[in-house]
Amino acid sequence: MNALFGPAGMSDDAAANKIKTTEQLLSYLSEKGVDLFEYQCGRGVNVGAEKCAAIGKRAKEEGITLSLHAPYFISLASAEEEKRDNSIRYILQSARAASAMGAERIVVHPGGIGKYSREEATAIACDTLRRAVATLDGEGLSHIVMCPEVMGKINQLGDVDEVISFCELDERMIPCVDFGHLNSRTHGGIKIEDDCRAVFEKIRNKLGEERGRAVHIHFSKIEYSKGGEVRHLTFEDSSFGPDFTVLMKCIARDRLHPHIICESAGTQTADALDMKRCYKKFKSSFERKDERKDVQNNENTDN
Repeated sequence: MNALFGPAGMSDDAAANKIKTTEQLLSYLSEKGVDLFEYQCGRGVNVGAEKCAAIGKRAKEEGITLSLHAPYFISLASAEEEKRDNSIRYILQSARAASAMGAERIVVHPGGIGKYSREEATAIACDTLRRAVATLDGEGLSHIVMCPEVMGKINQLGDVDEVISFCELDERMIPCVDFGHLNSRTHGGIKIEDDCRAVFEKIRNKLGEERGRAVHIHFSKIEYSKGGEVRHLTFEDSSFGPDFTVLMKCIARDRLHPHIICESAGTQTADALDMKRCYKKFKSSFERKDERKDVQNNENTDN
C-alpha cells in the first residue's frame, strides 16, 4: 500500500484559476495528481446533505479520498459541561457530513487544558470522547474514524502521549500526527529521520501495527515561539521546520501507508505534490535495494 497525499482546503493557485466550488476543486486536484482532500469545517459544519452528496460523487469520479476537519472550537476538557456537550454535537455534525460525502475520517482538535492539570484534562477529554463514540454508534455512524490531533501550542491538550491515550479508548480511532505542530511544541524537536520513527514506533507499540501504519498526518512548516505554534508557513521558508524529506524517507523506508494532508499557508497543493514526489523517489530506491538483497540471498542459497 502507498501513502496518499493531498491538501487541506483551497490553495492560492486554485483560487487564481477561478476555482469556485469544491467539486471544481476536486477535478482540478485530480489533474494535478492529488490523492486526498480534507474538507474544512473549522468554523462550523455549514454544508448540507445535497452538497455533501455532490462532493462525494465528484471525489469518487476523480479517485480522491476525502477526510473532514471538525470545528476548531471543540473543547473536550472544558470546565463547562455545556461546552463538552456542544463538542459532542460538533463531532456528530462532522461525522454526518463526512458520511454523506463518503469520507471515513474526521480530524478533531482536543482543545485547551483550562484550569486543570494535564492529567485531569486528559481524563475529562477521554470521558467526552467515550460519549462521542457512543453518540456516533447510536446514529449509525460507527464507520466514521475519529482522528484526535497532535496540537501545536504547549497549553493545549494533544501531545503524542495524550493523543495515543485518546485512541486507546476505541480501536476505531486513529491518531492525527501533525508534525508541524509537534515540531512547534517541542521547539524544533523534529530534525532527523529517527525523530519521526520514534513517533510511529510509539503509536504502533500502543495501538498496534495496523493503526500505526495507517496513521493520519498533517504537515506544514510552522513558526513557533516559547508557547509553541504561531503561524503556518510554506515550504519555501527556511527559518522554521520541519524538513519534509526526513518524514518522507521514514515513511518510505518503514513501508507505512498514512494519509498525509498538507496545511501550508496557500501553497498546500504544490507542497503536497512535492512530498508525494519525494516519497515515491525514496520508495523506489528502497524497493531496488530490497530487490538486490533478494538476488544476493538467492545466489548465496544456490551456492
